[in-house]
Amino acid sequence: MKPPAEKQDLQLMSRMFGDIAPRYDFVTRTFSFGMDSRWKQLAVDRARLPENAVVLDLACGTGDFSELILRKLPRSGTVAADLTEPMLELARKRGIRTVVCADAQLLPFPNDAFDCVFVGYGLRNFPDLTVALAEIARVLRPNGWLVTLDFFLPANPILRRLFLTILFTQGAAWGLLLHGRPRTYTYIPDSLRNFISARDLVTRLQSAGFSSVNCREFLFGGIAVHWAIKS
Repeated sequence: MKPPAEKQDLQLMSRMFGDIAPRYDFVTRTFSFGMDSRWKQLAVDRARLPENAVVLDLACGTGDFSELILRKLPRSGTVAADLTEPMLELARKRGIRTVVCADAQLLPFPNDAFDCVFVGYGLRNFPDLTVALAEIARVLRPNGWLVTLDFFLPANPILRRLFLTILFTQGAAWGLLLHGRPRTYTYIPDSLRNFISARDLVTRLQSAGFSSVNCREFLFGGIAVHWAIKS
């Protein structure tokens, strides 16, 4: 059972993402400088999956990752899971048939259920990354793939400070313009300040029981795609 403070954090996070759900895709593309779709396509293309793969799109948001997966693998069984019901409703409107409201740290799926787990921009929002990675490993079949796309802290301290400043300024401007509240979209730099670098995630994945970990960095390490296989 989660401590009360952690439950409260999850509730606040769910409420926040529910508020921004209608503009989530727009904001994601803006913060990624228009390259979000290209990165997601790369993430999907490099995962070597069977035609009938069973796939979990975890922290699915509006379901755009699921849509790409189904486009490439129309015979796959794709499950989109998110903590926020308004996001899942948008995924349904995209045509994603199987959606589940789920906490990444307590997944409602049996062991060895999936051939692949995709996580788009979700890792840094999980309250306990170690627990979430253990849950992902639990529901993955042996030799199953974990594919992630996320923001990270650039390893260079100067670039890190510059990256966070740009994200904060951009978020405050869009929050003020779209909602009249500057802090609405500063959650990305806020969530990054206590996060890790892309290279650190490679080490964390190896410690969590994954092998053949590959990483492709963008924007000087501020964005990265990781591919890993459950040992």
